[in-house]
Amino acid sequence: MNTLFLPELREMLAEDRTDELREFCTALHPARTAEFMEGLDDEETWRVLQHAQPTLQAEVFQYFPVDRQIELIATQDEKQIAVLVTQLPADDAVDLLRKVPEDRVDAILALVPAPDRRDIRRLQTFPEGTAGAMMTTEVACLAETLTVRQALDELSRQAERLETIYYIYVVDTTNHLRGVVSGRLLISAIGRPETTLADLMKTDVVSVKVHDDQEQVAQKVAFYNIMAIPVVDDANHMMGIITHDDVIDVVREEAAEDVQRIVAVKPLSDSYLRTPVLLLSWKRGFWLLILFFAALSTAFALRMYQSWLDTYAWLVLFIPLIISSGGNSGSQSSTMIISALVTKDIELSDWGLIVRREIIMGLILGGIMGAMGFLCALILAPTPFTALIIPITILCVVLCGTCLGSILPLIFKRMGLDPAMMSNQFVAGLSDLLGILIYVNVALLFLS
Repeated sequence: MNTLFLPELREMLAEDRTDELREFCTALHPARTAEFMEGLDDEETWRVLQHAQPTLQAEVFQYFPVDRQIELIATQDEKQIAVLVTQLPADDAVDLLRKVPEDRVDAILALVPAPDRRDIRRLQTFPEGTAGAMMTTEVACLAETLTVRQALDELSRQAERLETIYYIYVVDTTNHLRGVVSGRLLISAIGRPETTLADLMKTDVVSVKVHDDQEQVAQKVAFYNIMAIPVVDDANHMMGIITHDDVIDVVREEAAEDVQRIVAVKPLSDSYLRTPVLLLSWKRGFWLLILFFAALSTAFALRMYQSWLDTYAWLVLFIPLIISSGGNSGSQSSTMIISALVTKDIELSDWGLIVRREIIMGLILGGIMGAMGFLCALILAPTPFTALIIPITILCVVLCGTCLGSILPLIFKRMGLDPAMMSNQFVAGLSDLLGILIYVNVALLFLS
């Protein structure tokens, strides 16, 4: 946080030094302007923003943390907020307004110009997490009958209201998407000004449907390596575009959700600090209770062999090592398989190859860890022969862990369940229980 400038900025506000405040808003990149305002409270922040032109005001506003953006929209003057909302890309405005009380949203939108209000209301009808909710309707669409000269003239008129012009989308008279022309291709055709867009365009257009899931959209943009992707309805009418910055936000959001699932937390619908403690406790506690009872089953398994373990007390010292070896190897395999499923590196039909690979890895890793365990066991075991219990058990447990970790995500995926949410928790519980059973039975073979 840049705090050195705050006293001077507050002094400007106190003395109402309009010219200096206006210069502060315009002299720096909007991101830097927002950074210098971090130490101000909401009222001070809003007063500073009023010294910028509406377009610049919106640019600076978008660099504030989301929580602060929501707070400003929810508390500041409705007329001024309406001006700001008008300048924001429609998709960004919708995302923010979803997190503001409905009566406040209605009051703000009543002051927004009718065309912008219609765009926002239409985007609000699409479920959150779909392509329709992500898209912006500010898109460069031109008729296929326009010539290059006419297209450039029309783009110059549209440019001010467009979020970006990576591609020019070509439509017919009924707004059906017919093709796409890159900005580079259009510029290179200036020497042929009478060429029509129909002759320049590529007709094999990569697009998504309005109700496609946002994760599918992100995967398609990444696969085709494009800066923006058009959104169409079921009849192929042009609806809007999704730009790469929105896709980056989706990737970050999906990654955060996957991390939360892997550690047995139901994904949060809001930020960590904005999620009520009771709700957060429920999301975390549900799976913790399942893991708790899984650990209890391990305790009962040990209870069955308590008298036997009392006789061979040195074996107890290796129980944490045995359990952690199976659990850690299983969690590694599970996480790698889940990641590969998400990125489409593997399919369910690859299960045979996956299991074979994990068996080989289990043997290699179990062999290495078992050899190290054997060296430790030589110190604590009564004889070198009984010390063999440890490496054999570790080899078997790691092998079981890698197999469980690779198979369970595939099974849950096949059942239509979320492998990220389910797998690691079951792998951990089963690995612990199997680890104890394998350990005791291997020991019985050597000591009986």
